[in-house]
Amino acid sequence: MSEVKQPQAQDEDSQTQRQSSTVESIEQEPPYSVYTKKEKWFLVLLIATSGLFSPLTANVYFPAIPTISAAFNKSTELINLTVTMYMVFQGISPMFFAALADYVGRRLIYASCLAILSISCVGLALNPTNAYWLLMLLRCVQAAGSTSTIALGAGVIGDIAEPHERGGFMGAYQTGPLIGPAIGPIIGGALTGSLGWRSIFWFLVIAAGIASIAVLLFLPETLRSIVGNGSIRPSPWLRPIVPIVAGYKNVPQDANLEKTKTTRKQFRNPLTLLLSPDIPMLLFFNGMVSAVYYAVTATISSLFVEVYPSLTETEVGLCFLCIGGGMTIGSIVSGKLLDWEWRNVSAAYRAKQAAQKGEEAAIVVDLKKARDDPDFPIESARLRAIPYVMIFFVGSVIGYGWTIQAAVHISGPLILQFIIGLTAILVLNATQTVTVDLAPTQSSSVSACNNLFRGGLGAILVSVIDLVINGISAGWTYTLFGLICAVLTPLVWVVIKIGPACRQRRREKEQKANEKK
Repeated sequence: MSEVKQPQAQDEDSQTQRQSSTVESIEQEPPYSVYTKKEKWFLVLLIATSGLFSPLTANVYFPAIPTISAAFNKSTELINLTVTMYMVFQGISPMFFAALADYVGRRLIYASCLAILSISCVGLALNPTNAYWLLMLLRCVQAAGSTSTIALGAGVIGDIAEPHERGGFMGAYQTGPLIGPAIGPIIGGALTGSLGWRSIFWFLVIAAGIASIAVLLFLPETLRSIVGNGSIRPSPWLRPIVPIVAGYKNVPQDANLEKTKTTRKQFRNPLTLLLSPDIPMLLFFNGMVSAVYYAVTATISSLFVEVYPSLTETEVGLCFLCIGGGMTIGSIVSGKLLDWEWRNVSAAYRAKQAAQKGEEAAIVVDLKKARDDPDFPIESARLRAIPYVMIFFVGSVIGYGWTIQAAVHISGPLILQFIIGLTAILVLNATQTVTVDLAPTQSSSVSACNNLFRGGLGAILVSVIDLVINGISAGWTYTLFGLICAVLTPLVWVVIKIGPACRQRRREKEQKANEKK
């Protein structure tokens, strides 16, 4: 018996030694980010606050539309055109700013966008009522400054967070942009009713100015081609003025830190990301879900005033809290759900690797968190729950249309609004997170492409929603929108199927480009 056990013991010892050497070699690698968990949460909170301005700037304007229409002596349709143009530039402008941020860094572009927003709001507050063209122009500039912050925030999260924790950070980050639709109409209605329509723009001047100063004071540069994992000291203008979160302060400066850098990219057109079929498929599906959500939000005031005429302006504004509250709660839930799904898929993948290639391969997968593993099923980990969520989203959209048409008790459409907001953000957060996973070196650019689809499709749907409702009724309008989303849902399964091959082709193309340099 002892003669048999001795070789086995030797094999187990040698296997343990191999595993420990594997663990040691991986642990010697620099961490993905030098920031602690608390420091990462601080950065996420900072960018979430800045990301609030895109939806806040759009939604604070809605209650003032009748007042602005009277002040400029223009029809409501012409004033609504400023909303449409805002949404158009909401989709276009991040394409430039995000691509620039992927090249020169996040920090200065972030502060610049907030400064543009603040300055444009000064112009809007002083806009003479006989210059409608200037109102239109400044709304476009306002959109260019405010909406780019969302793509930039996604880029920061891609810089500092590994894939296994990215879902939680992305969910928390989205609470900032999602509070805007909930509180924007309330703030806009209160300011317009008490201080006049110009006061909403002075409010934005002050708020955006404070946010821009906060970015300059506290936000460090995070672009990995400049600061690596945060341990490399950047040039003075890329450092926070008050460096309470600055990874380079606590890390000895030596040559090994260069390993944490990614290759410095040339300024690249974000639209090249759409050449791979998986990304545009995912963004089109995501954009349509977002557009339907906007179609619901944009018609709350007009539909509720018509169906429930006893409501005051303040009460109509409070109705926005239901859909906004659903999105806020859904954003927090989605972050936990995404991280939970990632852990489950990672455990299954690790077990598969152990069965096929041995325990050593499983240890590598476990420690590296699929960061550099091209075979890890990222698409499945992020997207496999979406078709089930879409069942509730489609059902609530269709139900919402018919409850409005039937003029049931107001609690009915409000509850369905909450479900629409909850399920919509579960879908939007999952797709936003997976797009960052698929293009980690262009995280701001791919988020800008996401904004392009969402802004473009949203602008189209919002511009025609009143015509469609008047033509075929609210019930059939939202039934049509719900069925369109249902028909597009199989695109998720297509992306899960073809995504790994597309991802591998992008990786190989990028490697070849780096070798030529």
